[in-house]
Amino acid sequence: MVKSVPRSKYVACLVSSIVLNLLLIINNYVGVPWTLSRGWTSRAAAEAEAVAEISCSGHGIAYLDGLVGDRNEPVCECNTCYTGPDCSHFTPHCRVNADGGDPLFLEPFWIQHSTSSALLVSGWNRMSYTYSDNTFFSQQLESLIHKLHAFVGNAITQNRYIVFGAGSTQVLSAAAYALSLQNTTSQSPTRVVASIPYYTLYKYQAEYFNSEKFKFEGDAYTWKNISDDGANVIEFVTAPNNPDGRLNEAILDGPNVKTIYDRAYYWPHFTPIPAPANEDLMVFTLSKLTGHAGSRFGWAVIKDETVFNRMVTHMQINSLGVSKDAQFRAFKLLKAVLEQGTGIFDFAYRTMKTRWETLAATLSSSNRLSLQKINPQYCSFYNEVREFSPAYAWLKCEREEDKDCYAVLKAANIIGRQGNVFGSEDHYVRLSLIRGQDDFDILIERLKKLVSEEDGARTI
Repeated sequence: MVKSVPRSKYVACLVSSIVLNLLLIINNYVGVPWTLSRGWTSRAAAEAEAVAEISCSGHGIAYLDGLVGDRNEPVCECNTCYTGPDCSHFTPHCRVNADGGDPLFLEPFWIQHSTSSALLVSGWNRMSYTYSDNTFFSQQLESLIHKLHAFVGNAITQNRYIVFGAGSTQVLSAAAYALSLQNTTSQSPTRVVASIPYYTLYKYQAEYFNSEKFKFEGDAYTWKNISDDGANVIEFVTAPNNPDGRLNEAILDGPNVKTIYDRAYYWPHFTPIPAPANEDLMVFTLSKLTGHAGSRFGWAVIKDETVFNRMVTHMQINSLGVSKDAQFRAFKLLKAVLEQGTGIFDFAYRTMKTRWETLAATLSSSNRLSLQKINPQYCSFYNEVREFSPAYAWLKCEREEDKDCYAVLKAANIIGRQGNVFGSEDHYVRLSLIRGQDDFDILIERLKKLVSEEDGARTI
């Protein structure tokens, strides 16, 4: 007697048969063997999990593509001032790094959200130069960027063009190139200016590329009262500013003046968001949003189609677009950010707010060192008046004899960035507050010691 097969099992068998036949067809006609697509995720996940389990005492981390030991296996890469196989040994008299802009303060957030942000990439993923629409830019990623700005309320992107670059570094140079071509009535190079203290990259890029099209001409205020001589001008406006965190505005105006707004730090964890930015050309970067500086992904929001097309041309000639791997990671990260709502902004703001309060308290009794002061503003994202919490401390040595503030801090085993790098006086030093917690904690200890020795130092 033949038993009847339950309908559910019959349907399951039928579906399995269809799937198997489809896989065989793919294997025969597409050329991707079934054996290659089966189990590779398990192995990749196991490798990643194994490295994540390596203990570095909370003062370092091991990477799958990082340093290896005697057995050719990943080992801990230690934070500043920590050494040893598991980074447990503290070097008491080392120099703390308060110079670099690595946004490692967000590392704990992504460790907490490892599942939503993890990537598994097959060996055959995105091998082409372009996407299926023959462009160099992911439409899905562009869509996420529009949604992100709408959610945060920090930029208007409707009916605007989006262009990607290898970090804001490449986007800024593409913008300068595009705008220098927009008005060619003058025979002289376009003047590139920025108000002091300015982000050094504007100067470095213009000087390094040594282009006939544009030349760095220093402080924007220098050119404010000069009568119009017909020369073209590009003004970089950094808002919030690097190094002092202020919401700068354009200094120059006129028919021959073009403006690039560097909005790298215009996120709720660094500054109040008074209103959505609505400039002709705005530049953003993944590094100061999610902390992934090493992914090298930035973008510009552009009103003018001609400027957009020129920037795209620059990117294509310069590098054939941004790495598909970088775009894929940016897509995954921004998707995770939007899924978490205010999560990353709450975490980042709490961290930066706590650091600023700690730093201010440390220097409150000092007559030798002072911090920049910025008045609170209304923040539309949090719907409240809020203090600024910039990425950097713009520290000033107040004593006349401390003309080289960098040297003063270096003697206290603190490495900052000299004021002259930003076109300013050497009474100033920029200190990074966005590095890892170890760097910040050691920085505070060094500053406390420096402040405690003020009276003795003056007496000597």
